[in-house]
Amino acid sequence: PLVQNFCRQGAEFIGELELAFHFCERPVVAITGTNGKTTTTQLIEAMLNTAGRRTIACGNIGMPFADAVQRQAEFDIFAVEVSSFQLETISTFRPEVAVWLNLTPDHLDRYRSLAEYRAAKLRIFENQRSSDFAITNYSDDLPKIAARQITFSPYSREADLTLEQGFVHFRGEPVLEMQQTRLTGIHNAENLMAALGTAYALGISWEKAKVGLAGYQLLPHRCEKVGEIAGVTFVNDSKATNLDALLKALVSQSAPVVLIAGGKDKGFQFDAIAGAVQEKVKHAILIGEMAGRIDESWSRVVPCTRADSLRAAVDQARQKSCAGDVVLFSPGTSSFDMFKDYADRGNQFREIIQELAR
Repeated sequence: PLVQNFCRQGAEFIGELELAFHFCERPVVAITGTNGKTTTTQLIEAMLNTAGRRTIACGNIGMPFADAVQRQAEFDIFAVEVSSFQLETISTFRPEVAVWLNLTPDHLDRYRSLAEYRAAKLRIFENQRSSDFAITNYSDDLPKIAARQITFSPYSREADLTLEQGFVHFRGEPVLEMQQTRLTGIHNAENLMAALGTAYALGISWEKAKVGLAGYQLLPHRCEKVGEIAGVTFVNDSKATNLDALLKALVSQSAPVVLIAGGKDKGFQFDAIAGAVQEKVKHAILIGEMAGRIDESWSRVVPCTRADSLRAAVDQARQKSCAGDVVLFSPGTSSFDMFKDYADRGNQFREIIQELAR
């Protein structure tokens, strides 16, 4: 309210992203989207460094963009993860390459509608020129963009980058086999395609790009296998802070799933993924503020129980699972009702499983 009041009185308000850009003398690759931002930002960092372009991943990923800019003599390119919150307060921020991964409902506790959330994200393109590049998801209906557009899609052959029989193609030419990387799942294919689109925009050869992408190790809390007990695999997907991330985690599982989900109420409608839950999940264990609402949405398609703590949820999951099953901890919402953040939530889950496995 204080900031809004100043703005109504005509005060200019800029955020850290815009401030840092005022002092930036290096090309910027900016990455946004509801899901996959951090993975894609780090893929681009690894790819460019291996190709001989000194690159640092910064922004919403860890090191603030402003801190990285103070060390810009050490780098050739900045790979900047940008959130909708950061984009709200830009005025001149202009990335040479803007990467748009996807858009699904999120942060509806901050934005009045999906359209308002989308408008904030779209600001990543607003200062780009015809000499710049926009790497975009072909499935998203975006407005006209001034930059040269490179599209990707694992579903349509009309995009520039496509996925066919486990190979990423660029305009019909196979450029990367998924098995050459450590990443699996359609969502990671999209992340890899976005990185390859960035390579094309920056003039990096496919051969050089592939080396960095093949060596990338997925970050913790993203469909991370944390243990196996009595033939049951336990997977930590605490980074799933919205429904789309939860859905992608479910789709990537081939074994029967006992799901632990729930957390802070962000206004999501969990019945939107009830079909996938019915198909993939044998039992759902619900925690946090959302437990009651999720129970109402899912109990008609899958058995649901509630737990007062993460430890209690794991105990229930062990009772409901059998050898060959997967216990998937993929909350589908944020963590602030019970935990410090998604990393704290995931670390606690990992510690519980490791303790039980001893």
